[in-house]
Amino acid sequence: MGMAEKIRIALIKRNNMSEAELARKLDTTPQNFNSKMKRDNFTEKELVKIANALDCDFKGEFVDKETGESL
Repeated sequence: MGMAEKIRIALIKRNNMSEAELARKLDTTPQNFNSKMKRDNFTEKELVKIANALDCDFKGEFVDKETGESL
């Protein structure tokens, strides 16, 4: 599952917030945000901002494939 899909799920769980409303919270245009969602192209910094706007934490992590342990 890509990050765009995870963002859409978070939007639904956050009282059905629209992508346009989230874009405004991020100080960007809905058109620009929609374009990024289509490309599913976000930096870690952008993901942290999105998480903050959704009142969530963003956790980027590496996980050992053999043990499943977070590194």
